[in-house]
Amino acid sequence: MARYFMRLAYNGASFHGWQSQPNAVSVQSTIEDALATVLRSEVKITGAGRTDAGVNARMMIAHLDLPDDYKSPESLVRALNSLVGKDIAIYSLTKVHDDAHARFDASSRTYHYYAHIGKSPFHYNSSWQAPDNLDYEKMNQAARLLLDVDDFTSFAKLHTDAKTNICNVTEACWKPLGEGRWVFVITADRFLRNMVRAVVGTLVEVGRGKMTLEQFKQVVEAKDRCAAGTSMPGHALYLWNVTYPYCENA
Repeated sequence: MARYFMRLAYNGASFHGWQSQPNAVSVQSTIEDALATVLRSEVKITGAGRTDAGVNARMMIAHLDLPDDYKSPESLVRALNSLVGKDIAIYSLTKVHDDAHARFDASSRTYHYYAHIGKSPFHYNSSWQAPDNLDYEKMNQAARLLLDVDDFTSFAKLHTDAKTNICNVTEACWKPLGEGRWVFVITADRFLRNMVRAVVGTLVEVGRGKMTLEQFKQVVEAKDRCAAGTSMPGHALYLWNVTYPYCENA
């Protein structure tokens, strides 16, 4: 068998997250069902991450194995796109080395969280409607503190199977997009379940003036999810990029 990286994107609104689960439609199960239809055999795929229900991906990487003599990955891409529906787009299949792993080999992942000010018929399903008095400068001051943090227990979903809550965040900031729109960009070597939405929710408390920078620091140091802010809605969150040391633009 030969290993391939699949590059894809999806709108998460119609799915109960990436990972296959009983009695629920997921991105993974939708693609695996399409693969079974085309190839007439069961093919499992493994994604670079496990996005939650409603969360989107501009770029997800998944690996799968195909027979060594498989000649037409381009035609497989076309066939899969005809079956997976309008909310998933498969862009390419790229042959990689046999033990390449989409999840464990990723060197970084970047997420975007979008916010907009005021009611909008165009952004409501892809961005969070923010209050117009958020202090983004203060939120960025708090976000910079995350670059010196290694234990993100305060922002991790409780009772998961994660063996460690240690992450290396290399970028965390709010950026203006113009016309009252903002995006929070965060990059790390790995992320915990619900981590980005919990981080954003806590930064919003700072932006609203309900939490000082010192209190934000105390939340991080507490290593207690109950100390942090609420989890933000998933529809405004996007897995934006995944990088690998051996595969540029997988």
